[in-house]
This record gives sequence, C-alpha cells and structure tokens, in this order.
Amino acid sequence: MKILYLITGLGVGGAERVVVDLSDQMFKHGHQVKIAYLKGEATVHPQSNEIELICLGFENLKCFNSAYQNYKKILEKFQPDVVHAHMVHANIFARISRIFIGVPKLICTAHNSNEGGQLRMFAYKVTNHLSNLNTNVSDEASKSLITKGAFNKNNLITIYNGIDLQKFNKKNQNLKLNNHVINFICVGRFNEQKDYPNLFRAIVLLKDKVQNFKFSIVGDGELRPDLEALIESLNLSHYIELLGKRNDIPNLLNAADFFVLPSKHEGLPTVVIEAMACHTFVVATDCGGSAEIMGNTGILVQPQDSEKLANALEKALGLSQDVIQENNQNARNRIENLFSLETSVNKWLEIYES
Repeated sequence: MKILYLITGLGVGGAERVVVDLSDQMFKHGHQVKIAYLKGEATVHPQSNEIELICLGFENLKCFNSAYQNYKKILEKFQPDVVHAHMVHANIFARISRIFIGVPKLICTAHNSNEGGQLRMFAYKVTNHLSNLNTNVSDEASKSLITKGAFNKNNLITIYNGIDLQKFNKKNQNLKLNNHVINFICVGRFNEQKDYPNLFRAIVLLKDKVQNFKFSIVGDGELRPDLEALIESLNLSHYIELLGKRNDIPNLLNAADFFVLPSKHEGLPTVVIEAMACHTFVVATDCGGSAEIMGNTGILVQPQDSEKLANALEKALGLSQDVIQENNQNARNRIENLFSLETSVNKWLEIYES
C-alpha cells in the first residue's frame, strides 16, 4: 500500500511527532510512505531515511496554485492509495485539491478542540463531503468541533494517538535536570494556546511558599520575546529556564520530577502521554483531552486560573514519594493499555485497508 501523509508543517509539536512516528511504523510494516508538508522548516524527521519529505511551499494564500501544482505532481508520480491529512490547513488544502485531482481515499485528522475561528469552522463544514473519513484525537475535541458546527456526529470519529513506549520509559532514576532542586518541565510551542503566562503567574504564587524548585521549558515560537520580558518583569529568572527546541524529550522527561501542562485548549496533548509513560507526575489543565489521558492519575486543574494551578503545584509537592511512585506506575500502566503506538498503528491500518 502507498500512503501519503500531508501535514501543515513539521516543526516541533505533538501532531508532527505523531505523523513521523506513524510514517516509520507504516514503513516497517512494508508500505511505501511519503510525507508532504505545506510550509516551514522540517525540524522533526522520521527515523527512516527512505521516507521522503516534500515541502509544498504553501507559505501564504498567494502560493496556493504553486503548492497545488507541487501536490499534484506528487499524486501523479506516487499514486497513493491513501492520503492522510493532519491539522486544519492541510485538511482543508487536501479537500479543496480533491475537487481538481482525485485520490482513492482521503482521511482528515484534526488535532485540537480549537481549530480556529468561524471561517475555519465554515471551511470544514462546507468541505466535509470531500473526505472519506474525518477523525479527531480525543472525545472532548470531537465534541467541541461538533458543537461549533464544523462536523456532525455522523462524520467525525475519535481515534487516539499512540506513542513509542520503548522510546518513552523510565530509564535513569538518578538523572536530574538541575541538582539540589525540585525539577518541573513543560514542553510546547511559545504561542497563545499553551498559556505560559498562566504558569508564570502561578509560579509567582508558588515561590512565596516553596523556594527550591526550577521550571525548565522546552520550545520556541513567536511569543518568546514576550515570555522572556514577562519572566523578567515578574522576577522569575531564578526559577525558569527556557531550553529552546530540543530533540531529547524522553531524556528531559526522565530527568524531571513533575511535568506541567498549562494550556488553554488542546486536542490530545501527546506530551502528557509521553510524560506519563516516563513515570513523570503530571499536573495539567483540563483543556481538552487531558482528562481522557490521565484518568485517575496526576492532578487536573481548571484552565486559565493561576491560583488553582499554583495550589495544584503545591499539592503535588506535598505528596509523599510512595504516593508519587504508585501514581506514576498507574499512569504508565494506563498509557500501555490505551495509548501505545502499536494500538494506534493497528487501528489506522484497519482504516486504511477497509
């Protein structure tokens, strides 16, 4: 089988890692795989060098025709059996392109409970008939897009993402990000969705009660200058370190005592799955998908409420090591049962071949 994955970009992010992991697994199963992405620089890559990455050059609307021509050439030369698009821009692009050039099967996957404003929701709604199947990554995210009118309950299903459990595991109990302090880690783009100001305000409240901690934040993005200025203005430079883009996320999760997700909204935050797989205690906002991942593990808190987030962090710090270890083992068991890459791959293969 020939599979073409189409995604908005290949920057650092959960959806991007899902696509490259799926690509590697499908290649290992003996299928021919290519990845096309609309724009930007590819900073995440599949492990296999035989999976070709192709940028379509769709940097803005003026580039639509040239991007379409690049996409058309791929379809004509590769002749995929399945095109599996991911993220809103790639989904709409793949659907509109199908008006002009056919593909045997088009699957569109959303990765968020908030895929944008009314115009994007309208674009989803009026192009629904152009895809064979639409999926989202959590029940919460699916319900959100149905409520917004982008889909209906008959044309959107939930399929969970999976992660490579051999890559994400507790490998070194003695590894530390910073010695002699309690280590928190966050991973995510520096954008409005991730709501780092919410976290920073929570840290201001926390440091009045606890002193020996450090937050390491992995990521980059358009809001980095604003976040750096906010850290400075809140006098948090001693408590926060911005690590930039990293490709050693499993090791960083292993080296942290706690993982924190402060987001406003998510679909299925893959990094929460990864943290739980690494036996790292999770404190997360109930921002879409988090509750489905965590079950009865970790601490879930209301989004956009810095006081409640600070209280949750303080509560986590007050837990005994026995309670934390039991929680982390239960979390790992939950990920093994529900969110393994093997389970996800088998589900997608069933869909591709149906």
